[in-house]
Parts: sequence; structure tokens; C-alpha cells
Amino acid sequence: MIFEQFFDKTSSTYTYLISSGPGREALIIDPVLDHVDSYINKLNSLNLKLVKVVDTHIHADHITGMSELKNKTNCETVMGDKTPADIVSLKIKDQEFVKIDKIKLKAIYTPGHTSESFSFLMKDRIFTGDTLLIGGTGRTDFQNGDPYDSYNSIFNILLKLPDKTKVFPAHDYNGNFFSTIENERLNNPRLQVKSADEYAEIMNNLNLPDPKLMDIAIPRNLKLGGK
Repeated sequence: MIFEQFFDKTSSTYTYLISSGPGREALIIDPVLDHVDSYINKLNSLNLKLVKVVDTHIHADHITGMSELKNKTNCETVMGDKTPADIVSLKIKDQEFVKIDKIKLKAIYTPGHTSESFSFLMKDRIFTGDTLLIGGTGRTDFQNGDPYDSYNSIFNILLKLPDKTKVFPAHDYNGNFFSTIENERLNNPRLQVKSADEYAEIMNNLNLPDPKLMDIAIPRNLKLGGK
């Protein structure tokens, strides 16, 4: 299997390229517009055909590369069926599968950071978007986010996965490449709570500044990064 992890320093975004092998089909998760050429170069170097590009949610801190990748490769754009973006090629439902070649990802509806957030499970790893971060969780104070939804998505869905499941988030701000469900359950400070109310109290008092690009990124990302 080919598994490439790209990092955007400006927004601390992780992008993932997955394929079952050289010369085969590929998919990309959470692409950043500024790095589309890098993705294309990697695809070409491995003789890969990009057939699907996935966003876990409508990002607020960077412009997605979905539209540009579609224009350049004629790939299919994929998001969860709760997305407010109307021009997505495929809106996938909770528990359905995104399939390419020998790769299969299960779509799991995990709202809380935003109302349309999905995670994607692939065998021994899960791509959690901003729902579950390494040592943190996605903020819940805009885009119809809700701390109680976040608690439910994390505690009643994600943390029920096998302990050794690798966690690959859409962002990391501390140089971590991945974590595990067990590590997050035991060591993530946001998850050391006894109730949903206690978690909501933490999330409702983060008082974080808005992402710098939010007013630009959200409208663009509703068009999959197109203008």
C-alpha cells in the first residue's frame, strides 16, 4: 500500500494520499489548494490515477484543493451527506464505503466540530478530520458546531474503536504524525472528563480567536475551493 502524508505549514493541515500500489488508483483526503501541484507530482511519480478526493468537513483555515484536483485529474469529489456544499460529485452516508481499487474506507458521521463532519475508517487507521486531534479536539464554536455532539462522536463512536487503531487527524500543531485511540483516551487532556456536561464546559470556554482565513475559506470551500 502507498500511504503519503503531506503537511501545510500555514494551516498545520495534514493531507493523505492512499493507493494500493504503484500504477493503480488513488484517493486524497483533505487537500490544500496551495499544494495541488505537489500532489500531482507525487501521483505522476508513482504512476497513480487520482479517482477520488475527500474532504472530512468544510474547513475554515485553508482553501481546499478539491475543485482544482477535479479540474486537473477529472477525479470524483466526495463529502459526507450532511455537507452544505452542493457541487460535490458524491455525498456519502454514515456507514457507507468509499471504494477505489483494493482500498475501502468506511464513512462515519462524527459531528461536533462542525455539523457535517465525517471521519473515515480504513482497516487499522481512522482519518478523524478535526473531530479528534492529537492531544486535543476540534473547537465547537462555529459552523453549527456543538460540544455535546462532539462528546458523543468522540466517546460513543471513535473511542469505541480498537485501542491500536491509528489516529490521523486533519491538523496537528506540535509535530505529531499520528496517535492511537488508546493514547488519546488515556492522555488527551480534553478527554479526561466524567460527563458530557464537563466536556461542554471546557469547550464553551476555550475563547479561541477565529481562524485568520475563515471569512475567505468557508465561502470558497462551499464551492470546493473554486471561485
